[in-house]
Amino acid sequence: MNTDNTVPDGALRGVRVIEMGQLIAGPFAGKTLGEFGADVIKIEAPGSGDPLRNWRMIKEGTSVWWQVQSRNKRSIALDLRSAEGQDIARKLIAEADVLIENFRPGTLEGWGMGWDSLSALNPGLVMLRISGYGQTGPYRDLPGFGAIGEAMGGLRHLTGEPDRVPVRCGISIGDTLAALHGTIGILTALYHRKVNGGKGQVIDVALHEAVFNVMESLVPEYSAFGAVREAAGSALPGIAPSNAYRCIDGYVLIAGNGDSIFKRLMQVIGRDDLAGDPELANNAGRVARVAELDAAIGVWTATRPVTEVLDVLAGAKVPAGKVYTAKDIAEDPHYRARDMILTQATRDGYEVEVPGVVPKLLGTPGTLRSSAPGLGDDTDEVLRGIGLTEQDIAALRGKGVVA
Repeated sequence: MNTDNTVPDGALRGVRVIEMGQLIAGPFAGKTLGEFGADVIKIEAPGSGDPLRNWRMIKEGTSVWWQVQSRNKRSIALDLRSAEGQDIARKLIAEADVLIENFRPGTLEGWGMGWDSLSALNPGLVMLRISGYGQTGPYRDLPGFGAIGEAMGGLRHLTGEPDRVPVRCGISIGDTLAALHGTIGILTALYHRKVNGGKGQVIDVALHEAVFNVMESLVPEYSAFGAVREAAGSALPGIAPSNAYRCIDGYVLIAGNGDSIFKRLMQVIGRDDLAGDPELANNAGRVARVAELDAAIGVWTATRPVTEVLDVLAGAKVPAGKVYTAKDIAEDPHYRARDMILTQATRDGYEVEVPGVVPKLLGTPGTLRSSAPGLGDDTDEVLRGIGLTEQDIAALRGKGVVA
């Protein structure tokens, strides 16, 4: 592993990552590694940079999303479509532990940077490749975004109300799931490299496969019973009662599906008859009468405000929760107590509240060591680190290879 001691302490201190991806999936993996101490060098196109810089809401010329996605990274503006830019990339990769890319399959090969050539250059390299459909198979060359992965992975079919247009969950969950699977793959490959002679490997993550991996019993139920699971709104089919229930001023989610939890829930809403009904003592019996149970709970919640419902259920030790908005999250004391809302100074001259680091390692916790970089902020520093002189850098800048 890289032994650069300029990287602050962290579980991944000494791991150098070259991030060639853009937008969400690849960069989210880089973000996660960076939060735990890895030195992440992000390669961006001169002039335009990562498109995420301009996505959604902009403050002082840069997306506030960028401030989260690219913290703890260094930015180098490098034209990977030029021969000189590709040569610089190879030099960086030769000294790296990890390469992250989320281009369409074949792109790096077209630049002379396929796995065979890069692993010959750096046998210990761990390479994460995130794409729509993976590096093999009949669909490998098709373009694919996270939304398509969510559809092909089975998630979109289950999201929404029955017999309505499938809806998305509101965030780019397909991309993020791919990034998290990629991060697991990187950490696994780094461990394997450490204990098995220093050999690197490729991690091949397809967006739809990352989604499919969290689809629980979807395919086994089809295989065993021919059952095609359908959308069910806010309910959890086959597990009861677990649903969203209307209150006077909003909704609460109530998960009363454990046997003892169900009994306490029925008692606290004044339905001792249901609490003591032997047919409802287990999940199978409750599923058979789920409409009756949902109606009973709904009658109780409909006459009460959300805060009262939550207080009563907390006292009865029944899992329940409010449907949080961004305002609710930002003002919640539990989020604050666990450092899940942090204030980050940006390089654009303002402060913004951002999500904290997950997961929480008690011995080597993740940190916000540096704010998200401007395009090419670290180009000169990074190039000097691989032996280029000021004259070399100036010449490359004159040709538009770097910025």
